[in-house]
Amino acid sequence: MKQVDIYTDGACSKNPGPGGWAAILKYGKYEREISGGEKETTNNRMELLAVISALSALTEPCKVTVHSDSKYIIDAINKGWAKKWKTNGWMRNKKDKAINSDLFDQLLNLLEKHSVSFEWVKGHSGHPQNERCDKLAVKNSKKFGAI
Repeated sequence: MKQVDIYTDGACSKNPGPGGWAAILKYGKYEREISGGEKETTNNRMELLAVISALSALTEPCKVTVHSDSKYIIDAINKGWAKKWKTNGWMRNKKDKAINSDLFDQLLNLLEKHSVSFEWVKGHSGHPQNERCDKLAVKNSKKFGAI
């Protein structure tokens, strides 16, 4: 099984507002950048779309390490929150709905296809791939009017 490292980031102006996402996929000496954005979104949705888009870009099952500065995603997956929300009909507890359940559902489905581990990276700390993803995400958010 191929080992792929994925680096992701999301950006949003005004939250909600114009947003962008980016990912870098690394396999051996090969590297691919992907990115996109939306006119009206949130930072957490952009963080999720970066991971989903990167995993969706893989053409075969892979062993993947996702590097993200999003504690929201890291904790939701590593602590089992997203699976619990899905089991509970996308409810966080008896009265609160899970936010971004549509995207978490997509992500959980992709995690069944690949062997994925998630590692947290401190954002804006000089990590080269995280900084590159941040620049791409911000650039994409500006296409939709972000300042």
